[in-house]
Amino acid sequence: MNSLFESEPVFLELPDSEIIYYPNFFDKIEADLIYKELLENTFWQHDKITVYGKTHLQPRLTALYGNEGKPYSYSNIKMQPHNWTVLLQKIKFYVEEPANVNFTSVLINQYRNGNDSNGWHADNEKELGLNPVIASLSFGAERTFQLKHNTDKSLKKNIVLEHGSLLLMKGTTQHFWKHQIPKTAKPVGSRINLTFREIK
Repeated sequence: MNSLFESEPVFLELPDSEIIYYPNFFDKIEADLIYKELLENTFWQHDKITVYGKTHLQPRLTALYGNEGKPYSYSNIKMQPHNWTVLLQKIKFYVEEPANVNFTSVLINQYRNGNDSNGWHADNEKELGLNPVIASLSFGAERTFQLKHNTDKSLKKNIVLEHGSLLLMKGTTQHFWKHQIPKTAKPVGSRINLTFREIK
């Protein structure tokens, strides 16, 4: 497996944030192989989520892998990690270099089609500590990643996350910005997203 760093990183010039995008963090051959293995061998689960008093199935599949004894909680869901696979350990090795973080877990999301989504949120759970570093890898279909500033409504940004790409969110990003993957009416295939994080 090779993370080739073929393309130059793109630094998003957004206030109150530190966001870096690597369009081709893994080349297409590697990205295709990773996508196939994750799709077929991940322990996917489909949890219920309660939002504004209403409970429904999440509009995506999820899985958590990581260090033993490091559960992750969000939106009243507490996930227990599966043990690291060889593939995930290799991917973790590559993303830790540009992130400069020893990640303890990875939350994996599968967006099966355009109806699957992830609403506005920040990765600011208390177990992530102050100024968490989030490393987000994308495999499969391209989807639009949207950002909006918490107080300045004029500050918005859309990024098309490409197959094999890495998005790093660092610094105060989670304090001042929210992000989402919206639904789309366009016919799109499955996308698998790995979000590496350090649980304190």
